[in-house]
Amino acid sequence: MLPAQDSLVVQHTPLVRRLALQLLARLPASVELDDLVQAGMIGLLDAARRYRLLPQAQFETYATARIRGAMLDELRAQDWLPRSVRSKARRIEQTIQKLEQELGRPPQEAEIAQDLNLPLPQYHELLNDAQGVQIVHYEDFGRDDEAQADWHERAAPAEPGSDPLSRLLASDLRAVLVSAIEALPEREKLLLSLYYEQGLNLKEIGAVLGVTEGRVCQLRTQATARIRARLKEEAWHELPQDLAGAQLI
Repeated sequence: MLPAQDSLVVQHTPLVRRLALQLLARLPASVELDDLVQAGMIGLLDAARRYRLLPQAQFETYATARIRGAMLDELRAQDWLPRSVRSKARRIEQTIQKLEQELGRPPQEAEIAQDLNLPLPQYHELLNDAQGVQIVHYEDFGRDDEAQADWHERAAPAEPGSDPLSRLLASDLRAVLVSAIEALPEREKLLLSLYYEQGLNLKEIGAVLGVTEGRVCQLRTQATARIRARLKEEAWHELPQDLAGAQLI
């Protein structure tokens, strides 16, 4: 590595840990910080090798995208979410999708619990158990037949020079995501806004909503399930593999 590249890596090593901690806060406890940092360093090294000094170019902006991308690649490779969690999340999503079709509106918690034949406290426990599911994950949007689980490998290749973020923003998926978020109950919509737009932590959101931090986690999981149910209802069954890292956790 050239001296200039080595200097960039040394200077921006703290950035890797900072981005890893930000991502780790939205992931299950089974994900190790060291694994994210190691993957992020690979992304930083790659950014340093590829970077070219251009007028007004900022290496940190360029490197951040590379580091995050490397971390998401590591998460996909690990398949970090336990199968039991996916199963419970899928159960909630299917119930929400069914009730939305029957009622013509987002179902209330009590209605979801009743359809699941669960008391409301047990439904809340189910939400706790289902934490960590991504909005978009190619394994969850594949066909039911496990023999055809390699469907994503047949997806059309990206156009030259395109990246996952560009493909996401350029596709109709973004419009469907926006529509799904707009359809959320007001409290869950506010929760996502406070978390992602305002940058509040769970404790601060709980203070705004007048609920406990644990209850915020439950509502966030339920909002995720509602969005995923809407995506499936809109027939988003064949997503490009590069979109597997898109998430709203």
